[in-house]
Amino acid sequence: MEQINTFFKRTNSYNIVVFNTILWGFSFLVLLFLFSENFSPSKIDYVYTIAFLITIIIPVTINLYILIPYFLKNEKYVFFILLFILNLWFFSQLNIWFFNSIIEGVFSDYYFISYHSDFKIIIIFGAFLLVTTFIKLSEDWLYLNQLENRTLKLEKQQIENQLSSLKAQINPHFLFNSLNVLYSLSLVNKEETTEAILRLSDILRYLLYDTNTKKISLKEEIILLEKFIDFQKSRHKKPNINIDVEIDDDEFEIYPMLLLPLIENSFKHGIKGDTENTFINIEIKKKNTEFYFFIENNLPEKKAENFVTVGGIGLKNIKRNLALIYPKNHSFSTHIINQKFQVSLKIKTNEY
Repeated sequence: MEQINTFFKRTNSYNIVVFNTILWGFSFLVLLFLFSENFSPSKIDYVYTIAFLITIIIPVTINLYILIPYFLKNEKYVFFILLFILNLWFFSQLNIWFFNSIIEGVFSDYYFISYHSDFKIIIIFGAFLLVTTFIKLSEDWLYLNQLENRTLKLEKQQIENQLSSLKAQINPHFLFNSLNVLYSLSLVNKEETTEAILRLSDILRYLLYDTNTKKISLKEEIILLEKFIDFQKSRHKKPNINIDVEIDDDEFEIYPMLLLPLIENSFKHGIKGDTENTFINIEIKKKNTEFYFFIENNLPEKKAENFVTVGGIGLKNIKRNLALIYPKNHSFSTHIINQKFQVSLKIKTNEY
């Protein structure tokens, strides 16, 4: 982050140099044309324009780099207006004195007084200050817009890198648990092992190819969950699994692999061979602007009292993913009630 700030400071300094070079180069040409009133400026026109530019650079610089940033941008409008008028009046009078007392003596061969009246000098200074104010505000807006876009791109890249890292943790974790399932099956029944391998291949194909996208349809995610549940059923004898699905839009998109770790945790901690009356209850609902996911499983009697965290990498990744993808549009909670571990997830679908 420090390197980013340094880069932006350098860029801003570069913008100041470029801005002032263009501003005063263009101003010289405009004033020269204004004062000469023809397309062939004479020597006196160049002298007068350069002298005039010297007197107007100071108030414009004060306005651009003191009054605007410290008063106008800090919403001190009354002070800004008063100081703006004072700045305008003082340096327009200084311009008149400068030409009458100094330029007249230095360039005694030229006659400068008749160029512009005092009132016209004030009008020129006022116009110059107003125009450069609008130009500076526009330039600042463009710079800040560029700065914001670059910052957003960097933040987006950081989020994508974090999500990729989390996916890399999920997939090996899932594969490790799946291999344990296959190992258990291989010790008992070769036929069921073959069917389980086919189911696992479908799931792995999904993980390898479909999860590379940023979002995936809820329909596809539910299909993955069903395949995973069927795969886990191969390991357990008649597990009590209930799924309640109510969705009004199965093309609604969510982040891939968002729900699978929760179901995986329920199988890992709820459906155990040495535990009786095991169950997993799942609710998936999408209605109007809200997506809702709920899952609960039994806990072994000995673990329920001291059970604080469930799932290790699984739940941690879920929380990190939600914080990155739906930072202000979700709620995620876990509870232990009557020896049941419950997870509830809500996502507001109209705000992202």
